Amino acid sequence: MNRDRAPGTARMGSARSGDSGSASPIQAVDRALQILELLADNGPMGVTALATQLGVHRSTAFRLLGTLESRRFVTQETHRGTYALSTGALRIAGAVAIRTDFARESQLICDDVTARLSETSNVAILEDGAAVNIAQATGASSVAVRDQYVGQRTPLHATSSGKCLLAHADDAVFEEAARSMRRHTDATILDIDRLADEMAIVRAQGWGSALAEWQEHTNAVAVPVFATDRSVIAALSLTAPAFRMPEEELPDIAAALRPFADELSRRLGFLVPPRS
Repeated sequence: MNRDRAPGTARMGSARSGDSGSASPIQAVDRALQILELLADNGPMGVTALATQLGVHRSTAFRLLGTLESRRFVTQETHRGTYALSTGALRIAGAVAIRTDFARESQLICDDVTARLSETSNVAILEDGAAVNIAQATGASSVAVRDQYVGQRTPLHATSSGKCLLAHADDAVFEEAARSMRRHTDATILDIDRLADEMAIVRAQGWGSALAEWQEHTNAVAVPVFATDRSVIAALSLTAPAFRMPEEELPDIAAALRPFADELSRRLGFLVPPRS
């Protein structure tokens, strides 16, 4: 609970003398968010108390609460009684917590992978047509790959993580990725049919690779991370200079990555079946 504000003190900028009961869309959003914050800080509150905190007429607070109630962000404790946060707010809070836990667990897995395999590892998710790194551990070698970072957007058609995610995405994602393909190195795939063929190979073999397709002299391999419904929610990759990760060793590297991806899946709630 936030104890920095006295119970009867409105948030800065919330008091509006002479409130007419109407508000611009921006004011309405601001006031609705303030209601959620007040209920989170103080627990259940009545309409009059909320109106006082907001500095608005009781009728304005009541209309805002009605909207929030219709979207299940608040609920009435008793008929015409106090209001409290409801399932809509909990759903959003839960999504934030899951994402935070996902990033934390992904970082722990990356740390383990790099400690064991001595190369740079990443966990990436599919977001707005790109593979976005949410965790990374960098190899200690003086020739380690160091020009990637958490939050970086990487192309789906030219990276191992991107290919792994794209291979398991829906057709709309593939079509958009195909339309937006551009060259990064001489080895970058730019032919749609060739990309489609490679996606079929990734699905069949269970891992994806990129051979100097995004960065010169740099190879990478990635394996999928599964959710409880068997959908692919992330890709775990290992990246290294090409001389330390030659093409013929990629299957063995993918096999070495698989147990770490399975462990991340388990931590996220998916019981990975035994592998032969």
